[in-house]
Amino acid sequence: MDRRRFLRQAATAGAGAATAATLAAPAIAQEQPQITWRLTSSFPKNLDIIFGAANEIADSVKNATDGRFTIQVFAAGEIVPGLQAADAVANGTVEMAHTCSYYYIGQDPAFALGTAIPFGLNARMTNAWFETGGTDMINEFLAPRNLYALPAGNSGTQMGGWFRKEINTIDDLKGLKMRIAGLAGQIMTKVGVTPQQIAAGDVYPALEKGTIDATEFVGPYDDQKLGFHKVAKYYYYPAWWEGGPAMHAFFNLDKWNGLPKSYQQILANACASANNKMLANYDAQNATALKQLVAEGAILKPFSQEVMEACYKAAMETYAELSEKSPDFKKLYDSQLAFKKDAYLWAQVAEYSFDTFMMIQQRNGAL
Repeated sequence: MDRRRFLRQAATAGAGAATAATLAAPAIAQEQPQITWRLTSSFPKNLDIIFGAANEIADSVKNATDGRFTIQVFAAGEIVPGLQAADAVANGTVEMAHTCSYYYIGQDPAFALGTAIPFGLNARMTNAWFETGGTDMINEFLAPRNLYALPAGNSGTQMGGWFRKEINTIDDLKGLKMRIAGLAGQIMTKVGVTPQQIAAGDVYPALEKGTIDATEFVGPYDDQKLGFHKVAKYYYYPAWWEGGPAMHAFFNLDKWNGLPKSYQQILANACASANNKMLANYDAQNATALKQLVAEGAILKPFSQEVMEACYKAAMETYAELSEKSPDFKKLYDSQLAFKKDAYLWAQVAEYSFDTFMMIQQRNGAL
């Protein structure tokens, strides 16, 4: 090949490469637009693990997009009250929320199954159900409401709450005024409790003054911060109403559908990471907090078998009633019930056997 021919071919190749680079830049820009969203949380900033999940999602998305997709996080009350977060997303006030599905059971009891129902799934089962079709079922239910949701946190099984007196029999619950809401409140009504809905910041003075006799909240790590053990020393377990409550990232469906596929995947990955981290953080922090609470005077008490059985019966009656009223509740409940039957069959074979043996070693000081 002569020198002139070589130079002509090299110049042509160089021009082609430059053209390709010119064409590629706008294509990449179109796929990675500059977007700013607002996220309203249902939680206050002092609940750092729960509220912190929203910040983790925002940070992950910002880092994965080199700052082209940013999410501004607002605590409960800064844009809308915490229990109106999903409504704000649906009507387009904000693009996104971090909240619990069961806050919205006033619209349809089926919302409860996105978070937890009494005597429902534990945390691992909840995540397994989501991964094997549950998330699709939840989003089929949410779509007519202009919502899309992804799991974004789980506290694990919570505590049964703080009581000013001992609860030994089902009769001890009758006439009790307890801060508890949702389906658990409906079930407690059946066994004689008067449910109260009180904002988190008002619970301590209500307990102190005797306006209420008991309250449920989350678990040792969060409960310790609120000081409930100073005014209601009996700390019961477990929270049969929240075996593995999930938090979700709720998205405005139109806004979600308008995102590039790459941004949707980045958001999904960020939510999955936050989901895992929240449960890990609670597992890591609750043990220390529980020991500190007991050292400061909290008295740990299990709910009696009589109380558990009575509440379980009331829950089954409630689900039968709700299944007749809400086809969506029945569809989701039946799916979780079938999943739960097989999940507990497997859990007792290996997981429960191993954990029980290791717990015995812990109690015997052999660890």
